[in-house]
Amino acid sequence: MVELKVRKFGNSLGVVLPKEVISRLNTQDGAPLYLTEAPDGGYRLVPYDPDFETKMAKAEDIMRRYRDTLHVLAQ
Repeated sequence: MVELKVRKFGNSLGVVLPKEVISRLNTQDGAPLYLTEAPDGGYRLVPYDPDFETKMAKAEDIMRRYRDTLHVLAQ
């Protein structure tokens, strides 16, 4: 676990990422990072995944086509 401190940057708040975290995320200055909600209610900071949009489009297509079946299975 890495402790980060929230700091004021102008009118915004932000955190500074240590070198180890930057290296582990394989990111660089100006690259996008995404804060995603985890299933356990926490958050994850992840780099951009170019395949994510494709995977989500496929998942949404499956959910749309099998909406009734998924609804029955969820009961």
